[in-house]
Amino acid sequence: MSWLNVTRLSKSYGPTMIFQDIDFSASEGEFVTLLGPSGCGKSTLLRCIAGLTPVDGGQIFLHGQDIAPLTPQNRAVGMVFQSYALFPNMTVERNVAFGLKMQKLPASAISQRVAEVLELVEMNDYAQRYPHQLSGGQCQRVALARSLVTRPRLLLLDEPLSALDARIRRHLRDRIRSIQKELNLTTLFVTHDQEEALVLSDRIVLMDQGRIVQTGNAEALYTQPVNLFAAGFIGHYNLLTAEQAARLTGQTFHRQVALRPESVVFCPSGQGIPAEILGHSLLGNVIRYRVKAKEVELWVDVLNRSVESLHPAGFQVGLLLEPGTLREVA
Repeated sequence: MSWLNVTRLSKSYGPTMIFQDIDFSASEGEFVTLLGPSGCGKSTLLRCIAGLTPVDGGQIFLHGQDIAPLTPQNRAVGMVFQSYALFPNMTVERNVAFGLKMQKLPASAISQRVAEVLELVEMNDYAQRYPHQLSGGQCQRVALARSLVTRPRLLLLDEPLSALDARIRRHLRDRIRSIQKELNLTTLFVTHDQEEALVLSDRIVLMDQGRIVQTGNAEALYTQPVNLFAAGFIGHYNLLTAEQAARLTGQTFHRQVALRPESVVFCPSGQGIPAEILGHSLLGNVIRYRVKAKEVELWVDVLNRSVESLHPAGFQVGLLLEPGTLREVA
């Protein structure tokens, strides 16, 4: 049986339906990401599971217990917010200890558990500092520690990294994943960042306009999008009409076709499909070329091996397409 099982969950604000009849599950120790654009309902869904937002219908089973009727304090769920939500007048140590004091644990137990969790998030040297004396990344670690110290049955993370710079975000996401694995903690992570979802998740739940579009591991969502939305949101697919795909390949297609930019291979001019370089963008270790072949414009991603291998606009190349990499989508 799943550790978390959400069944036919619905939420609306007046006439505005946020989501309806949502069903998904998470196994014990699984890291599941709710991914989707802003406004798709993923953060509201997380708040409903936490008990911070009431639901209109459905059930939320956590380890076999329906927690939907319970108050947030009785759900044994930890939540980390995007805004940190730390008490500014409390030290790091007191912020982390707050939930345990509400549970009326003995002072000695509180002190021991706070010390343990601060060491886990690498913040034990900052125990006596106040939030205004910390960086954004450090505040987020304190917020994580405050959620972990109560030993929740489920950890919820609502876009906790979006306010941080890229370097800190990468480091902290790796730390979160490491801690989650170490504690075998079932975790739901909300983000609109596809890279975070692909890197962190055991499984991704892709949402759009209050509904689940596709569920699967990172490889399945990236290589096998079920529709145009999934193809457009995960990765940087070339989306071709059936006629454009037929023109490039000589095959017959009945729907639009999704083609990953890294699956198109350059070859010398005179081989493959004749094409012309229109321009390029440098994406660090990848060069994204814009090319035209048979009056069809495509993006092609190539590893950035050296400056000497860069192709200028107007350069003539050939393209090789593997038929198996073209995927029809509705």
